Amino acid sequence: MDIIKHYKKIIFIVGFALFLFPQNICASNFTDVINFYVDKDFDASGRFQVTANLVRSASKLNFYIEKSWWDSQAQSEKDKVLNNLDVLSSEFDNKIYPTLTSVFGSEWKPGVDGDNKITVLFVSMNSNEGGYFRTNDEYIKLQLPNSNEREMVYLSLDLLASPNSKVVLAHEFMHLITFNQKDRILKVEEEVWLNEARADYSSNILGYDNQYEGSNLQSRVKDFIGKPSDSITEWNGTKYDYSSVSLFTHYLVDHFGITVLSDSLKSKYVGIESINYALNKVGYKEQFPEIFTNWTIASVLNDCSLGLEYCYLNKNLKNLKIGASLNFLPISGNVSLSVSNVTKNWAGNWQKFIGGNGDFNLNFSSLAGLNFEVPYIIEDKNGNYSVKFLALKDNEGGEINIANFGTDYKSLIIIPSLQTKMSGFDGLEPTYPFSYTVVVKGKEAVEDQTLIQQLLEQIEYLKNQIAKLQGQSGNSGIGQNYCSSIYNNLYFGMSNNNEVRCLQQFLKTQESSIYPEGLVTGYFGNLTRAAVARFQEKYASEVLTPLGLYAGTGFMGPSTRAKINQLLVVTQ
Repeated sequence: MDIIKHYKKIIFIVGFALFLFPQNICASNFTDVINFYVDKDFDASGRFQVTANLVRSASKLNFYIEKSWWDSQAQSEKDKVLNNLDVLSSEFDNKIYPTLTSVFGSEWKPGVDGDNKITVLFVSMNSNEGGYFRTNDEYIKLQLPNSNEREMVYLSLDLLASPNSKVVLAHEFMHLITFNQKDRILKVEEEVWLNEARADYSSNILGYDNQYEGSNLQSRVKDFIGKPSDSITEWNGTKYDYSSVSLFTHYLVDHFGITVLSDSLKSKYVGIESINYALNKVGYKEQFPEIFTNWTIASVLNDCSLGLEYCYLNKNLKNLKIGASLNFLPISGNVSLSVSNVTKNWAGNWQKFIGGNGDFNLNFSSLAGLNFEVPYIIEDKNGNYSVKFLALKDNEGGEINIANFGTDYKSLIIIPSLQTKMSGFDGLEPTYPFSYTVVVKGKEAVEDQTLIQQLLEQIEYLKNQIAKLQGQSGNSGIGQNYCSSIYNNLYFGMSNNNEVRCLQQFLKTQESSIYPEGLVTGYFGNLTRAAVARFQEKYASEVLTPLGLYAGTGFMGPSTRAKINQLLVVTQ
């Protein structure tokens, strides 16, 4: 993980001297014991400084280990650690360093400390952290008093006996390269999402993902399937941030080559603009928005027979298919469905419609000035898919019409994505609304036997879809009998979901007018959506007003979830 501290004003004023006169900085005198500054947000004990021993000095790396931990180990354990460090050093010298520098260029050498060696500090970290890098350390103490004044990365003590130590070391070393190539040489700061994308992809470049079982890629896929709608450009440092940007980066590089990452790094541009620059440089006509849109399609279809742009090319991703959120339509009579939702820039949204029996109409709408792309996928009665794109009027709305839905056509998937903001991504991003209405005009003049057969076929199809959804969500969420907090956005159509059960159980405890039905089923249907909307309106000043909304939407997004979790804590 990259820890980027924003001392921009200080760096701008005094950093100029560093870039002009790096040779005047004396090399550090490496001793056996050093006091290092660390990031308290990632330290297991919330410390901002630790004492560490120099336990091994290799050709390119100096290994330090937290002194209190090192001193507590028996000599036999120290010997094992030193042996593991020798293996890690050899891996770095012979594979990580030459491979990554040949693709992306070098770290700063000899660097702020005048020494060619990189410091690796093993320190006690929070259980969900593997490592980090601080840009502070690349500046002298005159500029940043808590700088360690050296090229340096931080790894968790837990990695000392783990084969994943090489993966994390490569990831953090990639941040050292990025600092040199972008911040120091070009004097621009890369957007965090792309900085992390390159670092995370380093494990694939090095071949560490070739063996899929237990790999970094497998972990990213698991998290992506659990929450695929996370924006790739918003960065809060969660596992879902890493998973979405990792899967997008694999798609990008597999289709357009590693030079997209390397050329974008060595350009004066950052973020999306740098990707577009790199694509133009090698002659591709595609730009970032089209690639992102095709990636959202590939993530749900992953079928090269429909076009190479609609599949992953990595052999370890050939079976990856995310499950779209299901919208069940009554399979007889007229149907009307209206849904409001919110999204962020560069986040995929997958909505699937099944059921119904007649002429299908979907009307999509958003706010003026927002740039949405809405591809959609139609599945015919034989299971064949076709990809189309909704023509939006003034980037605000459009409609899809499908005759004989439920008979000639079995399902529709829409994939709306907001693609308005192109730069300036830094932390939490705002949400924007969109909505869709569905109307199915049921058939009237159909023979009873024919209708019965059609309904039976649809029932069987619906049962299969439910089974798939249960398989995808069966291992996610919180326990059925335990409800302390909700971690994911919840919305209409979700089925057999433990977090939906938690939501329903919570709504049931509110005043009777909020959720009078009080059903706890795990299915997010019309009753649950109406209850959520009533809850949102009850706490409108905290939930709706900050988003510029006046009426409840029935979508349980971040602000609604935060309020519910607050109340859940109070009631524990």
